[in-house]
Amino acid sequence: MIAEPVAQQRLLELAEADTELSRINHRRRAMPEFAEITQAEREVQGRRDAVVAIESAAGDLDRDIRRLERDVDGVRARATRDRGLLSSPKVSAKQAADLQHELDTLARRQSVLEDELLEVMERREAVEANLDNAKTELAAAERVLAEVTARREAVLADLDAAEAGRRRDRALIVSELPADLLALYDKLREQGGIGAAALRAGRCGACQLELDRAELSHVKTAAPDAVLRHEECGVIMVRTAESGI
Repeated sequence: MIAEPVAQQRLLELAEADTELSRINHRRRAMPEFAEITQAEREVQGRRDAVVAIESAAGDLDRDIRRLERDVDGVRARATRDRGLLSSPKVSAKQAADLQHELDTLARRQSVLEDELLEVMERREAVEANLDNAKTELAAAERVLAEVTARREAVLADLDAAEAGRRRDRALIVSELPADLLALYDKLREQGGIGAAALRAGRCGACQLELDRAELSHVKTAAPDAVLRHEECGVIMVRTAESGI
């Protein structure tokens, strides 16, 4: 295959654009922000679960408090009724004794209920403090997630812009290359990842191997428009002023 030396030089520009596009794609796939977001999302979910669990515990305690308050109110109402009956002049001695016994029982019951209510209310206060702390931690985790997400979006926007610029450069270069030369370049690139490389100081720019004497002699005697391939890695070797021939 033959191609004008200037077209072969353009291959190096194309290879540079493709290398940069590969770097951009690798950078996009390997962005540390993806792992950071996964970790941040896991942290947020854990904090949310903690808040839900504490809120559930608080709800259970609230129900216990309401139940105990109803029980205390019931005991107080019963005691008020009994004291009213006890003060009646119509109550007999037997009835008075029974009412007083019941009042004593109700007093003990009220004391037990009030102690239990106080204990539950203290537990509820502790849970409320835990809930406030859990919500604070959740808010902090959500801020971290938002910050990492924003950073990821900024990096992706920069990469997208860089990729778009390189693709425009590539399209312009491709439009100026002979079809057969471009087809060979694309085929080699699909096979090995690199389609063309400069020959510098007698060394292939793709595999970095030094050409042996026979191959270097062939390069020196080849016509300027001859498209040369490296015997070792197969890429198109583009001769430059730095080729050392």
